[in-house]
Amino acid sequence: MKDVKVIEIHESVFAQNEKQADLIRKKLWEQGTYFINVMSSPGSGKTTFLTEIINMLKQKISIGLMNVDIESDLDARRISEKTGIPSLQIHNGGLCHIDADMVSRALIEYDTKDMDLLILENIGNLVCPAEFDTGAHKNIMLYSVPEGDDKPLKYPLMFQVCDIVLINKVDTLPFFNFDLELAIQRIHSLNPNAVVIPISARTKEGLESFITWLKEHMEGEKHEAY
Repeated sequence: MKDVKVIEIHESVFAQNEKQADLIRKKLWEQGTYFINVMSSPGSGKTTFLTEIINMLKQKISIGLMNVDIESDLDARRISEKTGIPSLQIHNGGLCHIDADMVSRALIEYDTKDMDLLILENIGNLVCPAEFDTGAHKNIMLYSVPEGDDKPLKYPLMFQVCDIVLINKVDTLPFFNFDLELAIQRIHSLNPNAVVIPISARTKEGLESFITWLKEHMEGEKHEAY
């Protein structure tokens, strides 16, 4: 029988990514830019949500967008055309995620020094994006009614790493077998500190509540060291 070689790894495989993410947070915060990472599954309404939020905020603060896709720049173009803000499309080479190193390289090409808010529209996936710290100050998840109220059970890590979960498309509740209270209960069982807000990007229900939350964190964390 051949000998089996055992290698002990005492450092997290994500350690280098976490270091890079901390550097991004610190650099952006020092220049006055608040960075949010928006994650969801495909079809959750992320692009519509961001378009509405940006249009509600753009007269008061300077906003930039980075969009991640395996191919095409459809979402980045759609948001830019409907909001007029500068956007950067990131093609991640067919991967299911974006990590801190990719963000860092993108920031070299994107002038953020005068931005109050930088938004990363992450790739549509409930698994890989949750595993990689992007350097964002807050993680935001869009979770839509048509996906079903069992998603916290199937993709727990995504709900655990997010600071706020926005349950989108609540205007469709009469047409789907989705128990809103049960979904919220399942989210809080995984992440008791997560803020949960039911919204509809289409009707704008709940969007003001999200903006209030965002403004409170942008202002309240000005003196927090990253």
